[in-house]
Amino acid sequence: MQYLCSRISEAGPVQHAADKKALIRLLSSAAHAVVILDYTLFDLSGVEELLILHDRFHADWILFSEDLSLDFIRQVTFHDEAFSIVLKDCLLEEIEVALRLAILKSERYICRRVTNLLQNNKKHSGIDERPALTSTEWEILKLIALGRTTKEIAEERFSSAHTITTHRKNIFRKLDVNNVHEATKYALRAGIIDLAEYYI
Repeated sequence: MQYLCSRISEAGPVQHAADKKALIRLLSSAAHAVVILDYTLFDLSGVEELLILHDRFHADWILFSEDLSLDFIRQVTFHDEAFSIVLKDCLLEEIEVALRLAILKSERYICRRVTNLLQNNKKHSGIDERPALTSTEWEILKLIALGRTTKEIAEERFSSAHTITTHRKNIFRKLDVNNVHEATKYALRAGIIDLAEYYI
């Protein structure tokens, strides 16, 4: 992304934010910023916090993630035109179009895959039905909610980190969540862990 931004002469300097606190500090001093964010890996507690940040700083956002839930996509696209969405497996040309539109024109771009997902969902009203997790996935969800890292879960279950990552992606997809915070909220609501375990 940094290389692609460097090819746009009108783009300003690229700065990195490792966490929410650093992002807020940068946004406070950068008017008309374009934020490229992998929401699934960032330390936001949920979509509401993302929308609050947008309303506070009025930046343009390119959400650049591996996968996003349909509910999340709906919320950000209906909230404001400032949210572009490009998935990491999109063609390079789509990623470049999203960058150019956001940087040069403050216009939104929604990649083809997300557009198709939204259009197909309008045709099929029963899409909200969520498949059940396997027993292994329930166990891994509990460990995720208790704050274990992928490496720790792999060691505890005598599995590879790659296997746990695959399980994690499947869990997030089935539960229609995007990150650890949302998965933890689900685990608490579903009674997989209780508040006493969570705060230990």
